Amino acid sequence: MSETPPAVSATPAALALIAALREQHGPLMFHQSGGCCDGSAPMCYPAGEFKIGARDVLLGHVGDAPFYIGGDQYERWRHTRLTLDVVRGRGSGFSLEAPEGVRFLIRSDVCALP
Repeated sequence: MSETPPAVSATPAALALIAALREQHGPLMFHQSGGCCDGSAPMCYPAGEFKIGARDVLLGHVGDAPFYIGGDQYERWRHTRLTLDVVRGRGSGFSLEAPEGVRFLIRSDVCALP
């Protein structure tokens, strides 16, 4: 029986950035929403600084940081595997990586439906 890959993972570049941000800010958390500020960009916060809602779903952990997704977004993306990556350019001012001149983004792969 094969093991199911995690619902969320991270590229080596994203893991390196997470480690650097953790060094600066302490424990971290991620939230992927379908929100208004930066579209559906993943947002990185100091752990506990973003209030998780009753409908938010914990997908897993990246670099020891919990990664949540909004319930409505989860319903649309539940058949995808998400990969957290990082690219040059500014994203949202709310996410911790913004001052670094880079931004987190999600790459996705559709999974086979049951």
